[in-house]
Amino acid sequence: MPDMSSFGKTLVILGIFLVVFGILLSFGGKLSWFGRLPGDVYIQKKGFSFYFPIMTSLVVSVVLSVIFILFRRR
Repeated sequence: MPDMSSFGKTLVILGIFLVVFGILLSFGGKLSWFGRLPGDVYIQKKGFSFYFPIMTSLVVSVVLSVIFILFRRR
């Protein structure tokens, strides 16, 4: 029989992630700097635009890594 406590922890972490994501979406206008960090690549030419958020991806990755490390230790 699978361990239900690990499944419960996974659901709690997923729920917290969804709540944080929802809060970020609702306050999106107030976080106008998010997605426009120095190091994000934005190329715009006639009839073409390319956006690759390198620094934003790194910041999100570091924050999520720290959160998951903190939850794993408990």
